[in-house]
Amino acid sequence: MSKSSSPRTAAGRDVMTAVVAPRYGNSDVLRVEDAPRPAPAENEVLVRVRAAAVASGDVHLLTGKPYLIRLMGFGVRKPKHPLIGHDFAGDVVAVGSAVTSCRSGDRVYGATNFGAFAEYVCVDAATLAPMPAGLSFEQAAAVPDSGMTALQGLRDVGGVRTGQSVLINGASGGVGSFAVQIAKALGARVTAVCSTRHVEYLRGLGADRVIDYTTADFVGSAERYDVLLDLVGNRSLADCRKVLAPEGVFVSSAGSPGGEWIGPVLWIGRVVVADLFTRRTMRPLLMKPRRADLEFLTELVESGKVRPVIEREYPLRDAAAAIAHVAEGHAQGKTVLVVSRSGTGEPS
Repeated sequence: MSKSSSPRTAAGRDVMTAVVAPRYGNSDVLRVEDAPRPAPAENEVLVRVRAAAVASGDVHLLTGKPYLIRLMGFGVRKPKHPLIGHDFAGDVVAVGSAVTSCRSGDRVYGATNFGAFAEYVCVDAATLAPMPAGLSFEQAAAVPDSGMTALQGLRDVGGVRTGQSVLINGASGGVGSFAVQIAKALGARVTAVCSTRHVEYLRGLGADRVIDYTTADFVGSAERYDVLLDLVGNRSLADCRKVLAPEGVFVSSAGSPGGEWIGPVLWIGRVVVADLFTRRTMRPLLMKPRRADLEFLTELVESGKVRPVIEREYPLRDAAAAIAHVAEGHAQGKTVLVVSRSGTGEPS
């Protein structure tokens, strides 16, 4: 990873430091370079990014796999938007003419389509919210993508209610760590599935029961669940139906491997078709960033019911290492980039 700079760059405010993906590939293709500083459109907010979180979606967009995503507007031969990154927290610098929800100086967090791994990012005002009180920028950046995915999967698609039994398959990662806590906040009894090294960690997050998949199989258990949130996609639909209560809901936020071309699309189709032939409800989950959901998560954080868990922090210049870590698929909680420290003008 390289970085270019010049006296003009250091003094001028029309440029910024950003992580750039000039072509598809693994984390080795990333560069830290000077890029034009964006300007907000009428419905946008310009945010000075203090911290940004790495999500699995960043890995897929970096590699361009499955190839189908290249045909979905992300660029066929190379990334259409080379500045990468989705989740962020920072300070509002300027607002568009139509924005009334925030003003310069506000501390905000949220999600954007691209460009969060940079000193500045322009964001649709509808996809950010005031930061939860008491959180650092790093902690706040860890919330949006994973927190909203867990919330929408459990509350909106799964319909989790007080007293229900919830199984979370793949509970130790970024989404899973939020899912355990959100399910508990919604009043459910939570069973978490993970590997051996994450067992005590998930108990500490509030899981009522933890199944170590290296020594036990949740499909072989006699227990039946009202909601199964699948974040891994490593079991057949038949196995998933088997552990559901008669009126249970299966929510899939992952897909079984579909090759480098279509990825989870075939799996999503199978879930939709399976729903037509069973009394149980089978649903795929496609998260949509919403300000209202960020505000709901803020309430959970400020009430002490949910806390973001950060496994590792990296400076912006080490974004390649951060993404490589997430790409390994065994993270515990979230991985965060420290873009700039509050009160300083320098990228980390």
